Parts: sequence; C-alpha cells; structure tokens
Amino acid sequence: MRKVLYIFAISMFITALGCSKGNEGTKPAGDKPVNPPPVITPTSFTAADATAAYTAFNRYFYDASKKLYYGSTRRDGVAAIWTQAIYWDMAMNVYERTKDPAQLTMINDIYQGNYNQYDGYNWDNTTTWFIYDDMMWWVMALARAKQLTGNDVYLQKAKSGFERVWNGSYDAVDGGMFWDFKHSGKNACINYPTVIAAVRLYKLTGDATYLTKAKSVYAWAKANLMDASGRIADHKIGNNPAGYEDYTYNQGTAIGAAVTLFKETNDQSYLNDAKLVADYTRNKMGTNGLLPAEGDFNEQGVLKTIFAQYIMQLINDGGQPQYMDWIQTNVNTGWKNRDTERNLTFRNYAIHCPTGDIQSYEASSIVTFMQLVPPKQ
Repeated sequence: MRKVLYIFAISMFITALGCSKGNEGTKPAGDKPVNPPPVITPTSFTAADATAAYTAFNRYFYDASKKLYYGSTRRDGVAAIWTQAIYWDMAMNVYERTKDPAQLTMINDIYQGNYNQYDGYNWDNTTTWFIYDDMMWWVMALARAKQLTGNDVYLQKAKSGFERVWNGSYDAVDGGMFWDFKHSGKNACINYPTVIAAVRLYKLTGDATYLTKAKSVYAWAKANLMDASGRIADHKIGNNPAGYEDYTYNQGTAIGAAVTLFKETNDQSYLNDAKLVADYTRNKMGTNGLLPAEGDFNEQGVLKTIFAQYIMQLINDGGQPQYMDWIQTNVNTGWKNRDTERNLTFRNYAIHCPTGDIQSYEASSIVTFMQLVPPKQ
C-alpha cells in the first residue's frame, strides 16, 4: 500500500511540474506537443434545417383546406395575389431539392387553391387582376410549373396570361411594358419578369417570337432602367428620368432576365450585365454584407424571396461561384437568428426574429434561400 501511495505522489509531482508556466519550452527538441482535438461547432444550416424551415412556414402560414397562404401568423386574411405565385415557386424549389412525391402533390394543390380563389386564372377579370405585373408573376410560375411537372394545363394558362399582358402592356411605339392598366409608368417589376416568362415559353413551345419579345423588352429595360453601376431603377414615367430606388426583387429579376438570355443566346454581354447587377447588390445594398431588411410589415418583405431565385441562377446557370460565400453568410445568419420556438425566420437577418405576429412575406426569404443554397461543407 505504501508503494502505491509513493508512486502516486511521484506522479503528482511530475504532473505539477509539467503544468507549470515555468516549464514551458523545456521539452526535448524531439518531442511533439500534444494538441487537444479541435472543437467543431456548426457553422451552417443543414438539409434537415431546410426541411424544418419549410415545414414551419407551412405550419404557420398555409391553409390546407383552401390551399392558399395567409398574410400573417394571425391567419386572418390571405396573402396578396402576386405573392401566392412566389410561394408556389418556393414549393417547386422544395420539390427540386427533395424529389418528394408528396411535394409534387403540394404543387398541384397550390395551383388548385389559387384557381378557386382567383376565378380560374381568368386573365380578363379586371377585378381579380388589376395590374399587369401581378399577372406576369403568375405567368412566370406557370411556365416553370410546366417545365417541372410536364402538366400541359400550366402551359396553356401561361400562354394565355402572357398574351393578355403583352397585348395590354407592351408599348409598340417606344418599347417597354407598362405596369398598370392606366399606363402610368413602365416599371422594373413588369419588364424583367416579362423577359423571363418569354424565354421560358420559348423553350417550352419553340416559338421564336417569344425570344424576339424577350430580347426587345430586355434592350428597353437596359437602356432605361439600368445604370452603369448595375443599379436597377424601379420605374420610368414618360420622358422623366428613371426613378432609382434600391429593391432586391428588381435587382434579382434583372439578373434572372440577363442569365436566361445568356443561356439561350450565349451572348456574353448578358452575363456581364448580370454580374454587374449582382456586384451592385452585394457591394452597395445592405449592411455588413447582409441584404437589406425590406418590408416593414408590408409586401416588400417578400422581395428577397424573389432575389434568392435569380442570384442562385447566376451562380449555377451562369457559372459564377464567387457570390456563393456571400449568399451562404446571409442564409446562415438569418437561420441562426430564427425564432427557435417556431422555426420562423425574419426579413432582417441581423436580428432575432420577433416572437409575436409576423407576416408570411417577411418570413419567406430565408426559407426559399435554404431550398436553393447548398449548406457550407
């Protein structure tokens, strides 16, 4: 027993010497320091998180009986007609990511819910549809749904919607698209989506007139709504100077229109435009690398949801991975600052999501980003 105690005492003495600051650097030259294993902390959302975010979004905002989305967690009114199309795009993103057959059913359900709500997509109903850009968001989504599902019903609705908007909105004298029935101005929110919809319809039908229209509208928009820095104006009214207001959805659809035309024509100038617009968004908008917190309890909360779609198109289809780290940082920050009780995210990525009533608009962008953006490895 005394021998054991003696050995124990000697070992404690040696240990004490080894831990003493006075013994640092006294190891023989041949010894290698033993470093503890690194502590690994999560730095990125995961695929499971992407699913959890979408599940939470539907739990708080989706009406499974009406197959429509609410405007807020109060669930006391449906979201705006054009944002329903944006949420339908979100559902398509989830299906592309997961290939879950149940999500394909969700895509068809959302179409049917909006069919029931909005007069069967009757484009001539000027009560349901009161501005052209609301229609064009749906035309874009319908064309994409045809691409994704092969359902010809979606294509027919997209074609008839595009024809209705083109005949009522396009300025055959001076070019460009009017955003409203009164032709009060030509806004980015109708011109760039028209380009995207037209190219999608060209790819679906082979009708070259769609591509001609896309090029024409893009040329007008570039000349009238885009400056040399890549900043996109919100509108152009008559002969007045363009009205420049920084909105991520305008930046996003400008990127999407340019990348879409680049893919069809292989004209490098379109890709150069897309990069210029993306650079302006990254370098001039937002704070500390985070996208701006648009939408103070209004529909603008959905704008970054649209931007997500098209910046990822630039990264993937345009072959521009230099934007990925910036986007991943935004997504990870927004997800980290979620309301952990509800798994809901917020329009302002830099702060914690409020725990009270929030809108589906302001809760949607991080969810969409997470379906499109790969987690950091």
